[in-house]
Amino acid sequence: MKKYLLSLVTVLLTLPIGAKVTLPKMFSNGMVIQRETKVNFWGTAKPNADILITTTWDNYTYTVKTDGDGRWKTTLNSPVAGGPYRILFNDGEQTILKDILVGEVWICSGQSNMEMQMKGFKAQPVAHAIEEQLDGHDPLLRTFNVKRNSQLNPVDDVTGEWMIADAQHIRDFSATAYFFGKYLRKVLGVPVGLLHASWGGSSCEAWSKAEWLKAYPETKIPYKEEDIWSKNRCATVLYNGMLHPLIGYTMRGVIWYQGEDNVPRYKTYSGMLSNMIKGWRAEWQQGDFPFYYCQIAPYEYSLIDWKDNSAFLREQQLKVESLVNNARMAVLLDAGLEYGIHPRKKKEAGERLAILALANTYGVKGLPEFATYSNVTFKNDTAIVSFSRSKEWVYFEHGTTSDLFEVAGEDKVFHPAKAWIDRNKVYVKSKNVKKPVAVRYAFKNWVDGDLMHDGLPVSSFRTDNWEK
Repeated sequence: MKKYLLSLVTVLLTLPIGAKVTLPKMFSNGMVIQRETKVNFWGTAKPNADILITTTWDNYTYTVKTDGDGRWKTTLNSPVAGGPYRILFNDGEQTILKDILVGEVWICSGQSNMEMQMKGFKAQPVAHAIEEQLDGHDPLLRTFNVKRNSQLNPVDDVTGEWMIADAQHIRDFSATAYFFGKYLRKVLGVPVGLLHASWGGSSCEAWSKAEWLKAYPETKIPYKEEDIWSKNRCATVLYNGMLHPLIGYTMRGVIWYQGEDNVPRYKTYSGMLSNMIKGWRAEWQQGDFPFYYCQIAPYEYSLIDWKDNSAFLREQQLKVESLVNNARMAVLLDAGLEYGIHPRKKKEAGERLAILALANTYGVKGLPEFATYSNVTFKNDTAIVSFSRSKEWVYFEHGTTSDLFEVAGEDKVFHPAKAWIDRNKVYVKSKNVKKPVAVRYAFKNWVDGDLMHDGLPVSSFRTDNWEK
């Protein structure tokens, strides 16, 4: 009898697990799939079996065969925006996905300012939160929150579920991502799905693979559990636990809000983020999909005893635009909080990311541009600063001058300067600098940016390349 029981246990252990079609959590009821393209689906079922997949938008049936481990992957042709639809999977047992919408899908990732829910953090509210909970219900805006997960090795699935944007789920979802999705819905008029994976305090390194960090030998890669010195800051752990399972989910692009943790390591950030973007694109195999990101908002980092000037990190973020194709930055220089690293103005963050997406990905005409510093010339005691992408001309938000400019001579000592604008150029001079050679604008931790173009702030900048 014991021998029989042992044999029975052995047989049961060798039977295929999950004979019924099983899908990763992102493929579930209420999901949004990318319109008018080939959409990836994958999962498990019986080994070496045929799976019949029927899509109700065209009543077409696909056949895909599982491998010896029961794994399968295929693509389905998605229609124009619409829904709700169903997808039926059958390998002898039937699995049905219901209430599927077809529209625009975006991945939303980063650290705490992306993670910050509409309800805010404790004693740290989000502006317009109550208004959005009361007025923002939209059954065609769907959200998916990836649960925090830090892992030594890549995993294949996440924890989360698709939700309709109603009062409760707006409250519990990323405010920045919600506002981004809201404006896409309003302008495009199609369903929008937001897959959100972020973790407060996380580093850029944590969202990267080890091979993308080879240029940075000071970065410690974990090879065993005891090497993981931080669940959200250690290199690779969030790529493994939260991003890797999403890779391949057919989408339009990515929005990103991260950088605060990297302020003390600002020198490596432009290269590190560029490598991460290129790495994500290589793995997703969707070409150079759009990557839109927020420049970190001003905050007085000395309040937490950080010695580095975060303006250097903001400078590194701006450089990424020139290093990576189809990557653009939303400037938040007027949307910070002096005494709080989590500013309330998440509407501005989501709105500006939406402007970038609508103008550059969807071709919506007439939207404003983020002007950027172009070059400087010097004439006697005055610096003359020019800008690119500034056809509507730059201006000061609070009057005819700004106190956020500084100039330095050959001694490299900066002095407060007087600034004024004439026909799209900023003129800067200081009575303490007879022969200026360098200009800086808003190049401090905390500023309330006042140099604007077409309703949008201009990034902090410097014309020199001196070490701090």
